[in-house]
Amino acid sequence: MDTKSNHVNRLLVAKGLRAFGDGYVSLLLPLYLLELGLSPLHVGIIATVTLVGSGVLTLAVGLHAWRYHYRSLLLAASALMAATGLGFALLSDFWPLLLIALVGTLNPSSGDVSVFLPLEHAVLSRMVSDRQRTATFARYSLVGSLLAAAGSLAVALPAALVSVSGLTSAHAMQAMFLLYTLIACASGLVYRGLPKALATEDRQPVAPLQQSKKKVYTLAALFSLDAFAGGFVVQSMVALWLYQRFGMSLAAAGVVFFWTGVLTAASYLVAVRIAGRFGLVNTMVYTHIPSSLCLILLPFVPELGYAVALLFVRSALSQMDVPTRSSYVMAIVTPAERPAAASITSVPRSLASALSPFLAGWMLGASTFGWPLLVAGGVKIVYDLLLLAMFRKIRPPEEEV
Repeated sequence: MDTKSNHVNRLLVAKGLRAFGDGYVSLLLPLYLLELGLSPLHVGIIATVTLVGSGVLTLAVGLHAWRYHYRSLLLAASALMAATGLGFALLSDFWPLLLIALVGTLNPSSGDVSVFLPLEHAVLSRMVSDRQRTATFARYSLVGSLLAAAGSLAVALPAALVSVSGLTSAHAMQAMFLLYTLIACASGLVYRGLPKALATEDRQPVAPLQQSKKKVYTLAALFSLDAFAGGFVVQSMVALWLYQRFGMSLAAAGVVFFWTGVLTAASYLVAVRIAGRFGLVNTMVYTHIPSSLCLILLPFVPELGYAVALLFVRSALSQMDVPTRSSYVMAIVTPAERPAAASITSVPRSLASALSPFLAGWMLGASTFGWPLLVAGGVKIVYDLLLLAMFRKIRPPEEEV
């Protein structure tokens, strides 16, 4: 195995470790805060501040990463992750936790919007050839999805600790944040194996985006539209609709979403083959549109079985654009622009997706018909058509004839 393959594997291991931690922290965080005596309003404030703080930090790092060595930045991010876990394990008052949420690395959502993201994307793009890039990003997404799913199962560990050790529930949950710190330390050890001088190929004091600025900002706007639509159909909102419309139990919903996660993970690998034959933009658009049609059809199905079938079909198609999107962004910018491009196209997505769950809840409170599903599907199709119209002629090097 060559040196670059070893470095890619290191990044995949670090991604898996972080995804495992995010998988249980995203579920544990609200329960832990309630256990500390905070109100649901406090929980919502901390979760929102965590997303905003992570987004701002990710954007700042992406814009300035060209000044530094990637390895140093990844080690610094690991140290921040370790400090975040310690802070949540040792402190219990609202204001200190709010400050840690603002500057730390906790991720209350299922996706990876963190300071690590633009750095890892940029490094991966440097370590592989153009023709290997999409497959590498698919492996990267696959590892993250599977380890995050495994991490979600670890949320049962605090109850097990309480039963076997006599710890209080709060102390058992604090132990999980200490585990988060250990995961950060393990990630740091993995990153230490990367080349010390790993940096952009252009170390001159230039703007983070130059010749690709228009393309990157246009993609960021389009991806934000897609993320805004996706916020209407986050898992909690879909589960609520299934309960309202069909009386689906929480346990049954858990089984359904487990299998949708498995189908999503498998789709990353299929996306590589499709992209190799039809191109990255075509793969993003023509797999996304059928999945959006499934969303539009969902409110009209008469029985639960049909709804579950449509959810499964959607899950097998809707996330094929994740590795292809990451690969496409890295392909159409210069190596020096990659950290900034990764940040600018991912951070607005997280901020846009934070706006729509509130609207989805309001819609479901007014009617059980499934208006959020209808709106999400329609807006996503608009996004797909705009993406195809604007970028079908902008092809990465490996697709040039």
